[in-house]
Amino acid sequence: MQNSDQNLLQRLDQAHQMMLSTSMDGVSTASLKGFVRDGFDLIFWSFNTDRAAEQIRLNPDVQAVITLPDGSDKRSLHIEGRCFPIKDKAEQESAHKAILQAHLAPPELLNDPFLLENKVIGYYRLKPIRIKLVAPDPAAVPEVKEFPQNAPSEITEGLVRFANRLKLWIRAVRAPFFTATIVPILLGAVIAWGDLFHAGMRSAWNWSLFWLILIGGILAHAGTNLANDYFDHTSSNDEINQNFSPFNGGSRVIQAGLLKPFKVLWAAVLSFALTIAIGLYLNKAVSGAYFGNSLLIYLGFLGVALGAFYTWDPFRLGYRGLGEFSIALGFGPIMVLGTHFVLTQPLTHNQLALWHWQKPLLASIPVAILIMLVVWINQFQDLPADAKVGKNTWVVRLASFDDDQIWYEKPFLMYVVFNVISFGFIFMLAVIGFFKPEFSTPFVFIALLPAPLTFKAVKWGQEWLKQWNSPQADRRKLPYELLRVNVSTIGVHFFTGLLMSLAYWLGTTL
Repeated sequence: MQNSDQNLLQRLDQAHQMMLSTSMDGVSTASLKGFVRDGFDLIFWSFNTDRAAEQIRLNPDVQAVITLPDGSDKRSLHIEGRCFPIKDKAEQESAHKAILQAHLAPPELLNDPFLLENKVIGYYRLKPIRIKLVAPDPAAVPEVKEFPQNAPSEITEGLVRFANRLKLWIRAVRAPFFTATIVPILLGAVIAWGDLFHAGMRSAWNWSLFWLILIGGILAHAGTNLANDYFDHTSSNDEINQNFSPFNGGSRVIQAGLLKPFKVLWAAVLSFALTIAIGLYLNKAVSGAYFGNSLLIYLGFLGVALGAFYTWDPFRLGYRGLGEFSIALGFGPIMVLGTHFVLTQPLTHNQLALWHWQKPLLASIPVAILIMLVVWINQFQDLPADAKVGKNTWVVRLASFDDDQIWYEKPFLMYVVFNVISFGFIFMLAVIGFFKPEFSTPFVFIALLPAPLTFKAVKWGQEWLKQWNSPQADRRKLPYELLRVNVSTIGVHFFTGLLMSLAYWLGTTL
């Protein structure tokens, strides 16, 4: 090994901390990290939820600056390189052991069962591409060591950056929650297809309009999520929310330094603009003119308004106790009825007197309640932050506060009541289907199948309440124990909606 390499390695052995600079989308972050050396690679640990770790996962290009802790040598090491989470299990264990031996973190922290179970702590490897030994004198020529083997190829770099940018926007719009849009649109479409089928007009079914409706609905949903993130940022709601998870607290792309706030806002504006453009095109198909008089233009205006003003100034419906109703209305009757109205135009010709709206309206009600419950239970973890910034959701309004204690009994009782109402309504629809097939179908009974999962979610919620109310409760960790109830509520909405769509299809074909 050359003397210069030995000198560099010796300096790395003498230091234990580096100032690590990460960046994403022009947002930079500097953080102090303790490290151990593995050859010229640097190994460190981090909370996977902190800003530096979030940026590293999407942009591995980093820079680190290391100085000797005793100040005996004013020169500093400037390391340009690429940083990656360590995923190999054996390598993780080796990093864990080395960091503990170097006393870079307390053992009780790195061995915390809760943090390990929820993968909160991660280990990272910094592979240098260039190391410079820089002197304070600007005239001095820095000593440089290159690591070309660690530099990615241009093709690989381009593909990785494209994939990471795609993942970033999927996260920003919260695409996994688009099921909230897919379910009501599918339900309205199936009922519309049944109406055409019974009228002997199956050939009038229009797939192009269906896909446009779905794309428009998804864009409206994306705009709602993006606007929610931006305005919960401006109110500092998401900034102070310490109980965020994949199911609550927003996408966190602003808080994690992954996107600048103005880009999130303009993405919301663009999403709503495209939604409006699609809506006007659909309105032309219905009425003969982009701004022609039809029910669709009113439903579309109301749907966009509810989504945009959920957290958008000056209305902020979610801050005034109207958010839950807005979500139920927007992702229930508006989407189901709007879809049905457009796709049954060969029957109605834009004449409301000929439109059979009763069946889609009744079918939309349990779907509306169940999607509202998804947001309702997610607000349990958000409650402390919501209360601080004046976001007066109904969970905040119903909860009781006693010093530092929050009592969730009333909002949880309403969660149970609304679940009972939704499945009770489904049972009623099935019964109506025996006697009034123009209003429903008896096959709706199959939509009761997810009820046991609801029962399980309620039981888990009750267990969680007991733990929360215990004087010995660790309330910093308990919000995450509610995640299985969050997941179950999403699953109940999705599977119930799919089964209802299947029920109406069976009611048509059998």
